[in-house]
Amino acid sequence: MKIILATRNPHKLEEIRAIFNAGHLDVCSALDFPDIPDTIEDRDTFEGNAIKKAQELCDATGIMALADDSGLEVDALNGAPGVYSARYAGEPCDYAANNDKLLRELHGKENRTARFRTVIALARPNEDPITVEGICPGIIIDQLRGEHGFGYDPLFVPDGFSETFAELSAETKNKISHRARALAKASTHWKLFFAG
Repeated sequence: MKIILATRNPHKLEEIRAIFNAGHLDVCSALDFPDIPDTIEDRDTFEGNAIKKAQELCDATGIMALADDSGLEVDALNGAPGVYSARYAGEPCDYAANNDKLLRELHGKENRTARFRTVIALARPNEDPITVEGICPGIIIDQLRGEHGFGYDPLFVPDGFSETFAELSAETKNKISHRARALAKASTHWKLFFAG
């Protein structure tokens, strides 16, 4: 049984492989198909972008494809950066610039509640795509902490912890993250499709 992860982000690929850990699945990624162009993520929801990425990769390869779209939603910023999380500070994606912009936007705001949200879509040949969602609530702190992870991890403290995502071990993060929660749902709800 083969499945393609619709990502060329090595951090995300490593994280998804570690969480999914399905020995009987041959897990490859968009990196293994360099001739297939990247999907233009132009939908206004995580679900729309995830479905588009999975479906385009499935259509191009004829292989079952899994895609996610994830982002940070900050309550004091009316849900921003949301679907624009990766390029919040502009093109190209720049984690440091994104974090700087987030801190500037939150300066002086008391409400620091936020959540990471992931929607995962599964596209199968000749079938309608299906999705699951995972959410990890927390708060945004006012200075970067930690060396692990990527993106907004050094600013995000998940509920029930005092460490940022960037301070937690990969093992711990991979148990509690939005992506872990979505993948746990996927592996439960979609077990039949992965039963190679």
